[in-house]
Amino acid sequence: MKINWTGAVHQLNKQGKAYVVATIVGVTGSTPRNSGTKMVITNDDIFDTIGGGHLEHKVIKHAHQLLTSGEACQQLEHFQLGAQLGQCCGGDASVLFECFSASGANIILFGAGHVGKALIPILAGLPCSITWVDNRAEQFPDDIDSYGNVTAVISENPAEEVAAMPTNSYYIVMTHNHQLDFDISHNILKRADFSYLGLIASATKWRRFQQRFQHRDIEKSLVEKMNCPIGLAQVQGKLPMEVAVSVAGEIIELYQAQLTANAIANPSANKQKNAKPQSTKKGIAWQELKSLINEEVN
Repeated sequence: MKINWTGAVHQLNKQGKAYVVATIVGVTGSTPRNSGTKMVITNDDIFDTIGGGHLEHKVIKHAHQLLTSGEACQQLEHFQLGAQLGQCCGGDASVLFECFSASGANIILFGAGHVGKALIPILAGLPCSITWVDNRAEQFPDDIDSYGNVTAVISENPAEEVAAMPTNSYYIVMTHNHQLDFDISHNILKRADFSYLGLIASATKWRRFQQRFQHRDIEKSLVEKMNCPIGLAQVQGKLPMEVAVSVAGEIIELYQAQLTANAIANPSANKQKNAKPQSTKKGIAWQELKSLINEEVN
């Protein structure tokens, strides 16, 4: 059963994904749904409905335009159902669009061993989407569905799963097999589009991997971007939870630094010297909302 808009907001916030909440805030005449009706729109899904028909089609299309911008915003749009949209009910509807930008990282964890099991609960508390890959179904905990932002992938060949992952993902490689670790890391390096690649390995294993990458014609600069040994040097210890905390801390440090860098580099935040002054209006003016409230009362 598909979750409703409230469940969708909760899940999307945990995953750090972008979404739009569309709310009918004012109606006159005959409309498919009443004021207060909500739906949630993402780039690839919708939750709940504001009545269907051409109105909902237009609302979804406008929400997708807002999501394309990648910025958080509020907009109020008015729709004439009869004159503009050709719906037989013929009333008017005012829709408030609240766009929430993406805030999290896409993390792929290879390996459901002791460290992986300790790491997942920590990462699941972050605004991120997690894909957890292993070729052993019995290794995944029974309560994995309780994490709204974790997807378990049981794959006969985990290394092949790399090809399906989004650009700028965070990869954590800690399987039970050294050759599998190498194959996964090699496929990630060949893509050359990762934000983070952490490998759990001893000093000997890491030296061997570096030599093998060189023989596979992997650029040295890419190998140098790998985080091995994995985790923060300040966090010592070899217990699964100690390693998990170290790895989680390293990822948090990196994605927070990237968020700061993106904010500084955002062109919309840098005003050109000769640019014309832009409106300072943000969100919805009270006068607009007040007029809609008065329409509902009268």
